[in-house]
Amino acid sequence: MAKNKAAKARQAAGDAWNSPYVQRAVEDPELRQNVRAAVESARSAYGRLTNGKPVAKVVTDDKKFQKDIKQASDSLRDVGDALREGPKKRKRRLGFGRLLLLGIVGAGVALAVSEPLRNKVLDALFGAEEEFDYQSTATSPPSSPATETSAAGSTSESSTT
Repeated sequence: MAKNKAAKARQAAGDAWNSPYVQRAVEDPELRQNVRAAVESARSAYGRLTNGKPVAKVVTDDKKFQKDIKQASDSLRDVGDALREGPKKRKRRLGFGRLLLLGIVGAGVALAVSEPLRNKVLDALFGAEEEFDYQSTATSPPSSPATETSAAGSTSESSTT
């Protein structure tokens, strides 16, 4: 019979641990902080309520008591909202390797698309190209009279026909 009770207790503990509410309470520090704030405010309010003064006077006149009650209720509302939402899904963060790969791919695309960027990178890697205008120092040969007369003769023949 003791084994049966132990097995049932183990099963109940496993079921409780797998509960989304317990998982949320374990994993969410903001939820735990809200529970802690609610308990502290309620404890402070209870202390002020039981300090020997008439309860009606404390409830109606004590501003610190009213502040503690409001803070406890706000914290409990936040706890309830968080538990109704269920467990938060963890956001996947990019690891360093993925971030590096993303940067390399982005740089490759930028180089492929932008010609001025490509020129800057090539200038940085291999040095700037020397741009110059070629001007010949040699003089052009004088044109021969035979070529001038043949060009003139062809135009005169076409005009006579």
